Amino acid sequence: MSATPSSPNEDTAIAEIDRTLRQVLAEVLGLAPERVDGFDLDTGLFGHLPELDSMAVAGLLTEIEDQLDITIEDDEVDGDMLETYGALLAFVGAKRAATSGS
Repeated sequence: MSATPSSPNEDTAIAEIDRTLRQVLAEVLGLAPERVDGFDLDTGLFGHLPELDSMAVAGLLTEIEDQLDITIEDDEVDGDMLETYGALLAFVGAKRAATSGS
């Protein structure tokens, strides 16, 4: 028996989070959906997207919490989680896994 990196259920959950996260980024930041669809895991966010400034971060995180039914504590917010799309996706995925696992 070999271990697999993720199960089909995990893949579905990640795909759902990815779709929702892209939608939230487009809506909150006023970005064209086509632009957000082109984001890869290395796409820079904070400091790279002019639309994602310090004022937009709070709105973005609030909408992520609402749409994905998670709570993001103030002490969890740092530059690393907002550095790239992949970092934000991994952070939100971990929060969802922790929420559904409890």
